[in-house]
Amino acid sequence: MQLVKSMRERGIFDEKVLQAIANIKRHLFLESAFNEWAYRDVAFSIDAGQTISQPSTVALQTTLLEVERGQKILEIGTGSGYQACILAYLGAKVYTIERHQILFEKTNALLTELGYSHIRTLLGDGHQGAERFAPFDRIIVTCGADKVPPLLLQQLKVGGIMVIPLGRGEVKTMVKIKKESDHKYVTTEHGYCTFVPFLKGVSQEKKHSIENKRVRL
Repeated sequence: MQLVKSMRERGIFDEKVLQAIANIKRHLFLESAFNEWAYRDVAFSIDAGQTISQPSTVALQTTLLEVERGQKILEIGTGSGYQACILAYLGAKVYTIERHQILFEKTNALLTELGYSHIRTLLGDGHQGAERFAPFDRIIVTCGADKVPPLLLQQLKVGGIMVIPLGRGEVKTMVKIKKESDHKYVTTEHGYCTFVPFLKGVSQEKKHSIENKRVRL
């Protein structure tokens, strides 16, 4: 597959991640007008001014997470649902938060249609995380942050990993944070990237988190 070949050329060699990229059909997460471009390594705009990240960025973040089957993973920024499905394909138990009601509802319907109703979706403020379901083995942030939200660090297990695009300005640094104890974190940097901003609150709709009741515990 050309997309997987492109990932290898960009230095992504994790075979599990590459298999997920090969098997999750990206065109299903885009408007049909973009089908021709779905398997190129480019980002696309989706509803609410958000984007679906380019596959190499999804592959990089997923690789940095070091996903293991059965892990509980919190994703901040559901967007189209593509990244959540990649994580679920790898055997993770995925919790994902979206602040835009229009995306929350649209993506819920798509996940059900695609057979991924076991992904637990939440409408809420990603800065608050999902304390009810914490702690998490892994946390992935799919929007650019000026700083790490402290509540997310609190909800990460000792030994857990967070991957987050971090820094001031439009260009962020992809950062991997490993929580070695409640007071010790080891941070490494993994190149530059651009993401939509990590905003607080719930856009346009209710101010409290709402669970998608169709998803089982």
